[in-house]
Amino acid sequence: MKQKSLLSAAFLLLIFGAMKAQDVEPHQVTEVHEPVPPVVTPGVGTAPPSDAIILFDGTDLSNWEKIDGSPAEWEVKNGVMTVVPGTGHIRTKQGFGDVQLHLEWRTPEEIKGKGQGRGNSGVFFMDQYEVQILDSYDNPTYPNGMAASVYKQTIPLVNACRKPGEWQTYDIIFMAPRFNEQGRVTHPARVTVIHNGVLVQNNVEIWGPTRFVGLPQYRKHEDRLPLRLQDHRDLVSFRNIWIREL
Repeated sequence: MKQKSLLSAAFLLLIFGAMKAQDVEPHQVTEVHEPVPPVVTPGVGTAPPSDAIILFDGTDLSNWEKIDGSPAEWEVKNGVMTVVPGTGHIRTKQGFGDVQLHLEWRTPEEIKGKGQGRGNSGVFFMDQYEVQILDSYDNPTYPNGMAASVYKQTIPLVNACRKPGEWQTYDIIFMAPRFNEQGRVTHPARVTVIHNGVLVQNNVEIWGPTRFVGLPQYRKHEDRLPLRLQDHRDLVSFRNIWIREL
């Protein structure tokens, strides 16, 4: 304790010595003037901010493609895109790393099936880390597979699902994993999910790429990879998708 007090006193003497030498006021010592953050104009409501990349504005699928690189075949109608079952997953033509994503989704109003067979889709960051999309309103399933779960990994803090047929929002912060030169993960991916305005995943660690069977295991990959939406053969719809690179 005595040593800490001596160090604190020495630090204060150093600061006030520097103040005297530079002729500055005490409050100025802790002021930082660079760098100055760039200006971003916020959107109104859920509209994109000025620095966002618009992935779907309701008009076409020009920013998307099928996994094999051919044109996306999902339906676009009245500002909404909807899965056409059997046409396959779609992903962005552009790759991303650390991002903020806004996405709005809706499961069918008419309820068919139960559990994982009801309004199922998913959003995959870097083409492999999935945040589940599912009609989880009064629809029991395994909790690490419900809406807003990191699929088969992290259970959401609460179930914030709206009724089927109603629009829902995801606001997600995704931080990509980091690897060393030997291909070992040094910093696992992390994700924060806000579902319908409710925090449901709080900066949780992702254990590895999403696996339906077996345990996830990291393998080194590129720093920027596409965002993917899943065709799980359910009529899930999407609108107002935008992303910010961090």
